[in-house]
Amino acid sequence: MKYQSHRFAVAPMMDWTDRHCRFFHRQLTSRALLYTEMVVADAIIHGDRDRLLGHDAVEHPLALQLGGSQPERLAQAARIAAEYGYDEINLNVGCPSDRVQSGTFGACLMRTPALVADCVAAMKAEVRIPVTVKCRIGVDDQDPEPALDELADRVLAAGSDALWVHARKAWLQGLSPKENRDIPPLDYARVHRLKARLGSDRFVGINGGIHTLEEALAQRAAGADGVMLGRAAYHNPGLLAAADARFYGEQAAPVDWDAMIDAMAAYASRHIAAGGRLVHVTRHMTGLFHGLAGARKWRQILSTEAPKPGAGPDVLKVALAEICLDEQAKAA
Repeated sequence: MKYQSHRFAVAPMMDWTDRHCRFFHRQLTSRALLYTEMVVADAIIHGDRDRLLGHDAVEHPLALQLGGSQPERLAQAARIAAEYGYDEINLNVGCPSDRVQSGTFGACLMRTPALVADCVAAMKAEVRIPVTVKCRIGVDDQDPEPALDELADRVLAAGSDALWVHARKAWLQGLSPKENRDIPPLDYARVHRLKARLGSDRFVGINGGIHTLEEALAQRAAGADGVMLGRAAYHNPGLLAAADARFYGEQAAPVDWDAMIDAMAAYASRHIAAGGRLVHVTRHMTGLFHGLAGARKWRQILSTEAPKPGAGPDVLKVALAEICLDEQAKAA
């Protein structure tokens, strides 16, 4: 599959896009590229690989986002991940959190594009699957024009198959990670200029502040090869149900919500049987029926009943009974 086929993706989000979230999102879209949370390379090398890298076969196409700044360790982690069946390895050059900075990776790597290129080259030498980079347009007082160009040119020359750009700076001094998601102004035009300069044979995807599929399609029309949604897809996952039709031209069809909830209930049952809890799965589902009659009761039931000791997958069906599916079908 050529990387150009990845027109739509759900962003990697710490504490959110775990395997349960991804299984859920895959019930809504069969084509979107899904990303893991960022996993530190050293954790994969030295830690519980099944816990860190395990996933369900239905999650594909699936990318692992790695954190790190040592080429040899990233290469080793990438090789291990490829053996686990991931479809892509993505290097995090955009996260502004303190714990990421203390490890000398994430957004602070925008300042060392040559090192990022070395990391990409090392991973490319170890795996046959695509290796990509997700970055910001710059950090702190960098000028985004030369900063983004230099990073892009170096990592693409090193073999990166794609560049996903969050269209904001990251301020490593003075803003919290949460503030970094909202306060630095969006500059979509900077990403569009990068794409125009690089030409049609280089994949440039865009991310940041995109709330709807209509806004995402507008970014495609403006030149981006792919569009990545983060918080919008997480808080209002129902929008993913239209992604395959809007981005890949598949025939639009109403979602069989009863069947989808049955699938999630069966998945939750397996997770509980393996020693997990219902809330591990349902915490990602509270926004599913955003804006529909009964959505508040749906959220309330999942938020109060699913965390209780011994809660079983029947909670999902009880909550679904509160939703007016006829209204949802009209909105689809």
